[in-house]
Amino acid sequence: MSLSLRQVQYVCSVADCGSIQGASRLLRISPSSILAAIESAELSLGARIFDRRRATGIQLTPGGERFVSAGRHLLAAETDFQRQVGLLQTQAQSLRIGCFEPFGPLFMVEGLKRFTQEAGPVEVALLEGDQTQLADWLNRGLVDLVFTYDIGPSFNAHLTKICRVPAHVLLPVSHPLARAKALSIADLLPYPLVLLDLPLTVSYLLALFDSCGAKPVVKFRTRSYETIRSAVAAGFGIAILNMRPIGDVNADSPQLVRIPLSDDLPAPILQIADLYGSMKPRGIRSLIDIFVALFREGDPERFAVTTPERRDTLFDV
Repeated sequence: MSLSLRQVQYVCSVADCGSIQGASRLLRISPSSILAAIESAELSLGARIFDRRRATGIQLTPGGERFVSAGRHLLAAETDFQRQVGLLQTQAQSLRIGCFEPFGPLFMVEGLKRFTQEAGPVEVALLEGDQTQLADWLNRGLVDLVFTYDIGPSFNAHLTKICRVPAHVLLPVSHPLARAKALSIADLLPYPLVLLDLPLTVSYLLALFDSCGAKPVVKFRTRSYETIRSAVAAGFGIAILNMRPIGDVNADSPQLVRIPLSDDLPAPILQIADLYGSMKPRGIRSLIDIFVALFREGDPERFAVTTPERRDTLFDV
């Protein structure tokens, strides 16, 4: 029997995602490549790992369950080996980074641009997901580190806290509230809401209205930060967000305005989680330092929309 680690990884990813298509999106590999790896693994084993049925989709066989259980142990050991070897390297040649889905266009590209200018050519794989996915990817060794908010599950990892990012309101310039210097949650209740519909994020955003004893009327839901901005500009409603884009490449259109919230609301902390602890490879440490500097240089208004009295407290983390 001859099986490669890649075959084992593909099989375990299909089992975790429940479908070849889901594993394809996670691994950024074509479904045909994953299917070929599964068939090759089954041929080497001389047994079926998955049952494929039109009515129920793809399901693990009893033998497949044993294969996946053993495969996860093998992948965990391989990840630990790679991490230990990475400690001996002076420069990262490739990086696997997880980030909260909206972060990609907001600041990840800008930070990675600065990193590659300093470190030279580096292959970057950026996996964008929700908080629960990020914790899972880090624990399974699919990524070297993750950029996330301190919302949801705790990360069993070393945390580098960067700053607080308070909630604010995104409005079309034609909106009746668009000229206000600050708004309260109560001011927003009469207007429809465009909601960033990501797991845990929904609970956080809707909980902001608890102090009013009322729920907002949600008229538009999307997982995409870019679609949020387009929907607000088109007049579907207003949105509550936590971060503005860093840099000019992805700046807001003139049709939008951002206004701080005056309420005393919990502000999520932007943080980086990694499993290296104090023994970070030089490339990982350099990457973290660059992203910390990206936020801490200059005025916090570059990334946050808040009241003047709170601006100086955003780095108290």
